Amino acid sequence: MSVFKEFRDFAIKGNMIDLAIGVIIGAAFGAIVSSVVDDIFMPLIGLLIGGIDFSNLFIVLSNPNNIPVASVAAASEAGVATLNIGLFINAVVKFTIIAFVLFMVVKGINSMKREAAKEPVETTPAPSREEVLLTEIRDALRVSKS
Repeated sequence: MSVFKEFRDFAIKGNMIDLAIGVIIGAAFGAIVSSVVDDIFMPLIGLLIGGIDFSNLFIVLSNPNNIPVASVAAASEAGVATLNIGLFINAVVKFTIIAFVLFMVVKGINSMKREAAKEPVETTPAPSREEVLLTEIRDALRVSKS
């Protein structure tokens, strides 16, 4: 029963919940980045380069039956071995965007930490010389009365 209690305490801790939320948001962010890259960036880049569709940019490695293939999906269905250069380029662009966004987030957090470290820490000022002397006199009077 103690293993269950330890697991429950571990799972309920704030850090575990924060991690779970981070993973869920990260997955959603990954889906958004995939859509931006696949549906916006790569078609525009392909148009600028000359009408290349990166999602179907591939090299046939082995086609023993000489089956005509027009897309990566058709090649996959026909069992034709291909080198999917366009899909790799898409993955590299997605990774670069996600890495840059994470870099900016970490940079922002580090900047906030530096700003917090610069803020002066409120300290109680040391007692003045007069206060120290008055305290000593008070303590001496207390001792002499006893």
